[in-house]
Amino acid sequence: MIRVTWLALSTLLLATGCARERPVEVHGTVERDRLEIIAESNERIVEIVVHEGDHVQAGSVLVRQEAGIAQPRIDQSRAAVLEAQRHLADLEQGPRQREIVAARATLGGAESELQTAQSEYERVQALVQRKLLSQSNLDQARARRDSARAARDAARAGYELLQQGTRTEQVAAARAAVERATASLTEIETVAARHTVTAPRAALVEALPYKLGERPAAGRPVAVLLADGVPYARVHVPEPLRMKFTAGARVEATVDGRAERLQGTVRFVSAEAAFTPYYALTQQDRSRLAYLAEITLDDPAAQALPAGLPIQVLVPAERP
Repeated sequence: MIRVTWLALSTLLLATGCARERPVEVHGTVERDRLEIIAESNERIVEIVVHEGDHVQAGSVLVRQEAGIAQPRIDQSRAAVLEAQRHLADLEQGPRQREIVAARATLGGAESELQTAQSEYERVQALVQRKLLSQSNLDQARARRDSARAARDAARAGYELLQQGTRTEQVAAARAAVERATASLTEIETVAARHTVTAPRAALVEALPYKLGERPAAGRPVAVLLADGVPYARVHVPEPLRMKFTAGARVEATVDGRAERLQGTVRFVSAEAAFTPYYALTQQDRSRLAYLAEITLDDPAAQALPAGLPIQVLVPAERP
């Protein structure tokens, strides 16, 4: 009887020791950063470049939407920039010698016209004084003379302006016009570029909610990506184990189909329990609480794990 009791006690102690050596296990799933790429406008989808399950690099085109009126506006803005740049170049270069020669010739012609008009006015004035012509003829001759004088003054001003060259104020104003036109073009091109949806980082295409020809609502996702990089495990930690799961704690994890354990680091533990608030529970009920935790799987072997795969996170039991 004593021997049987001792054997039972030894078995119990052995079982207790094994239980203490046996790691505690919490369950969850493998996750990756999920990126929802939204549509900037409700224009029609004209091209879907990728397929679900494709792997894309950062900057890869995913979906193209119809540009609408953006292209004509871009063409107009580019023409405005070219025109402003040409005007600025002309001002910076200054007047050409041929322009100065042409302005001098224009001034000479205007002076000749003024001399002719002045002579005609004097002739008509003499005839009017002799009562051979009416006063209206004199008024007409005076008007022609005054018009010729005004043309001569304008030609002289233009000639002198070309001789003086371009003023700094004119160059500054032209340069500002180029900057305004360039900024307007950049704004329009930025808006138009949003019709081409690209991947912000290397990722796997998980879903393409819209089909070719459809019009997605502005702000709705047109592509869902699972980002490359280090995956993480999302688990719910029971309240009795909460103290063991702190940021930076090292843990091990296992997945079905892989015998080796994966190394991981706790990066986040929720401060709020998933069930009834702690202050409304008894000590016995508190053990039913669970806290959401995220564990970075920084083991190189975890790079190939697919999202959604069940995972078990192991926490060694405390020794007495």
